[in-house]
Amino acid sequence: MLPRERVFKTLNHQEPDIIPWGEHWIDYNVYEDILGRFTFVHAKMRETRAWWEGQDEAIVASYKRDTIDLAKALGLDIVTVQLLGNGSKAMRQLDEDTYEDEGGSLYRISSVTHDLMPYQMNPRAYTPPTLESLEAEIDEIVREGVKKPEDAHWEFVRHVVREMKGTHFIACLVGDIGFPTFGQTDEERYLNLALHPEMHAKLSELAGRQVIGMLKYYAEEGIDGVIPCADYGSSTALLAHPKIFVEHVFPWLKAYCDEAHRLGMKLLKHSCGRTLEIFDYFIQAGCDAYESIQPTAGMDIKLLKERYGDRVTLWGGVSNENLIGGTPEDVEADARYGIKWAAPGGGFIYGASHSIAVGASRENVLKMKEARERLGRYPIRIP
Repeated sequence: MLPRERVFKTLNHQEPDIIPWGEHWIDYNVYEDILGRFTFVHAKMRETRAWWEGQDEAIVASYKRDTIDLAKALGLDIVTVQLLGNGSKAMRQLDEDTYEDEGGSLYRISSVTHDLMPYQMNPRAYTPPTLESLEAEIDEIVREGVKKPEDAHWEFVRHVVREMKGTHFIACLVGDIGFPTFGQTDEERYLNLALHPEMHAKLSELAGRQVIGMLKYYAEEGIDGVIPCADYGSSTALLAHPKIFVEHVFPWLKAYCDEAHRLGMKLLKHSCGRTLEIFDYFIQAGCDAYESIQPTAGMDIKLLKERYGDRVTLWGGVSNENLIGGTPEDVEADARYGIKWAAPGGGFIYGASHSIAVGASRENVLKMKEARERLGRYPIRIP
């Protein structure tokens, strides 16, 4: 059975020959550990600097080559792509780890994730939206539609579709409808969520119209499924009151799913954290799969399968914590538990509890691969 067939079969809640495997994100160290060579794929600050330096061709070439080679090396059934382009202007380097943007805000390289992260923001460089500015943006989308990104941004996507769609399921990372708020920092955004309820409806509408307006372009490019990546939960609870999600996010998420389905694509929802309070709304919206099932946030895949497994495909099984800090035996235990309880009957995609991130060891990633191949063949027989 081809990888592509496996994914569609399990999304239809039927049992393929073996559980399909996919990841919405894999960090650069895993590419280098498995392929044995330098990469720009999800290479954090290394990739950011390369964009600033105008190494566009080298970055895109690396994505085109390494994404396909890693999918083949690990035996992935889902190949995840994204639009590529320089998303920020070059910053002035102040010291080994600190950078300043043109607005005077400071950023530092995280020792954990290797990303460039906000450190000290300049409030004078930020203009918050108003109801009038949001209405103007919405009106422009209604009149003009959402403009398709330039061809250069699609080069990686088009290459993977051309090379892999005949055998694999192609999923694309896309925008999403998060909690309706604004601000420079997470703290400001969550304060503003509480302080400015009058903005909720317009912020959600703008986000919804923007992401829905993009869907036709992904369909035109041959994408099989989209992965919207807004997070709604922390490790202990929702990031905001469920009422805000139900009233403002859910209607647009449902419209998002409806339009993706009308265009012949699946919608595979990513959200970190504990989302049990609103999980049923993902299903009501029409999400075909739910990815990033975080056991350390109380998202037990066995419980989710029992409650929702006949209505949505569950995507996960192996915890990030064990891929990074655990042993191969820990990874084996995760794989065994996830496959045993979530795989029977189909409706299960194997993967990490979030992504295969910086710090995941080669030994653990290869154990994840081996466990899937040994334990994940149908019929599932795990005592």
